[in-house]
Amino acid sequence: MSGDTPKIWIKQHRTEIASSISSALSMTITYPMDTLKSRVQAYKSQKVMPVVRETFATEGIRGFWRASLAPLASYTLVRVLNFTTYQKAKYQCSAWLEPVAGVAPLVFVNTPGTLPNLSTVTCFGAAGAFSGACASFASCPFELIKQTSQISVLMAQKESNSVLTKVDDAIRRSYQGKNIFQTAKAIVRNQGLLGMYAGFRFHFARDVLGTSIYFMSYESAKQTIATIRGESATSPIPVLIAGGLSGILGMIIIYPFDTARIIFQRNRLSSLRGEPVIMPNLDYFKRRSYNGLGVSIARTIFINAIFFSTFERIKKEINGLEDE
Repeated sequence: MSGDTPKIWIKQHRTEIASSISSALSMTITYPMDTLKSRVQAYKSQKVMPVVRETFATEGIRGFWRASLAPLASYTLVRVLNFTTYQKAKYQCSAWLEPVAGVAPLVFVNTPGTLPNLSTVTCFGAAGAFSGACASFASCPFELIKQTSQISVLMAQKESNSVLTKVDDAIRRSYQGKNIFQTAKAIVRNQGLLGMYAGFRFHFARDVLGTSIYFMSYESAKQTIATIRGESATSPIPVLIAGGLSGILGMIIIYPFDTARIIFQRNRLSSLRGEPVIMPNLDYFKRRSYNGLGVSIARTIFINAIFFSTFERIKKEINGLEDE
């Protein structure tokens, strides 16, 4: 810690500490919803309640947390990267916008009685987009492994009823019953190292757009609610409500990207290396593109409410520490 006291070090790294604890807690609680979302999205015939019953009947309660330990660690790591990058980026964006807006967006947003304006929305949206772009390179392989583990049983069951070659069938079955490390090894064996980035264009677009809307809506909702209630923007109620609402708009907008990503990754991993795979269409107005949206919105509300409430609370406690 280079001679710094523990309290000073904790204060300097409050964003990393708060985001890692909050990520682990929120992800652990909501992971079953993520498992259901992936399974419903991957196959158009799947509905939520039949998937719940089938998962419980074939895999037991542990099936809802299938391969959750490694995704929990990776999600926490990516979330820390996300928030650390966002924090730095929003201060830089605020400095760039200050000469244009006449006042720094971060100063304005923390002024009591104010409402979001173009400069604050631009600041948070741009910082969020940059954060999402940076984090996508790290998160894509982790999400691919997690999703493959979550739908591996369905892949084997569904595809085994089709007319397939023995090679194709073996590929589909090679992911079943594997832990997270064995799944990663199977992906590399079947598709090569670049297979870990299957569907990256969908993943990148989803993360840039989604993270931009995510932070923009959270900061704006928090400021608006705090002003209406006459409270600080870090008070529990504004944080809880803004946290719960922040991901809903982004989720609705990016959901077709996410569905296309999961379908493409499923098809890519089910095929021989180098075999052409048809690129899914981004169908914004077809019901198929929104399979599992209800589960996703419920998960988004819960995970963000838990995350932001814990995140802001920990940061406030750390800021209140007295220097030694």
